[in-house]
Amino acid sequence: MKDALVADPRLLGRPVRRIAFDEGEIAERVEQLGAEISAAYPDGDLLVLGLLKGSFIFLSDLVRKITRPLQVDFLVASSYGDAMVSSGNVRLLYDPETELAGKHILLVEDIVDSGRTLGRMVEIIRERHPKSLEICALLHKRIAEGMKHEVKFVGFDAPKEFLVGYGLDHAEDFRHLPYIASLE
Repeated sequence: MKDALVADPRLLGRPVRRIAFDEGEIAERVEQLGAEISAAYPDGDLLVLGLLKGSFIFLSDLVRKITRPLQVDFLVASSYGDAMVSSGNVRLLYDPETELAGKHILLVEDIVDSGRTLGRMVEIIRERHPKSLEICALLHKRIAEGMKHEVKFVGFDAPKEFLVGYGLDHAEDFRHLPYIASLE
């Protein structure tokens, strides 16, 4: 895989070590998640709420694999800035305009790492009285301590590395990669 990284012009010599999940693996798992989510919500209003910016590519692929009516909106929160470790200070930068009360809410996240951002977003959403609230994460590092709301739908268990691509970034770089890779 290292040779594929060296030849990828999207990287321009940037420090990516290896491909953790390739395009095919991601596409197959997203299709499976779409089927699982479709089966889990046979009726009622479903709002798929993406946590931006990292979830945007995953969310766009995922909603096209969910075979039932749904709505889409977004939240924007920040806890990283340019760092490779969460600051722990979670700020809500964009609040969804869609009414949440009485709807099934599926919160879509790119990666569960420390769990701080996700925990704060769950608190905010619960205050708005949804009918139900579940989480779908493309990647889960399984290192979050004290998460009060489990992730119901998980794409992949993630290695304990700093991952980029398929929406995940480092200082806004690498989001456009069609695979998920780890930084050097």
